[in-house]
Amino acid sequence: MDKDFVIRELQKPLDAGVVKQREQAGRSFSYIESWWAISEANRIFGHLNWRRNTFGVNMVQCEQKGDKGMWYVSYTATCTINVEGVNRDGTGFGQGIDKDLGKAHESAIKEAESDAMKRALMTFGNPFGLALYDKEQRNVVSEPTPEDVRNKLMKDVASAWKQMGGTGAGFKELKATLEKKGIDAYEFVHSAMLDQGLDSVLAIENFAKEVGK
Repeated sequence: MDKDFVIRELQKPLDAGVVKQREQAGRSFSYIESWWAISEANRIFGHLNWRRNTFGVNMVQCEQKGDKGMWYVSYTATCTINVEGVNRDGTGFGQGIDKDLGKAHESAIKEAESDAMKRALMTFGNPFGLALYDKEQRNVVSEPTPEDVRNKLMKDVASAWKQMGGTGAGFKELKATLEKKGIDAYEFVHSAMLDQGLDSVLAIENFAKEVGK
């Protein structure tokens, strides 16, 4: 497991696009779904590098109520997440309501386990929902669209061009000339900055050299 990668990912904010809302006791709560938490654990830690252990599953309610004879069943559960020797615990609650007693038990147990797992994973960082415990949710952000990323990069490169003594009109002409050669300006600069490890000034120098060929 690449620990540097793991730390970088755990320090990132939570994507607002994966946050769901539910109503409970007249209040709205934010949460992430269990499948997403598992998917993120696989992506960040690696499919073979983390383990979930559920224990302490206890029934705290089992009663039949109402004219329809519905069963109300509740469980608590504790879950430990182990990532290469690092253990994090979480306790969860689940409730099942059904005419079929067995289905009510099944639903309650599954929900308690999922809730406990998410609470344990949450302690690792924002991508697992830690950011939701901040009332202001300062680390819950909307992911930029590909177009947003393209526009920002080209603005940064245009700024670097001006720092080198160029003008806004000159930059547009430079970009248009490159694209006439069949070279996408964004892809060219993106490659120079990321693949070759160049900053925006060096990238724009390469950008201009390519046009001059």
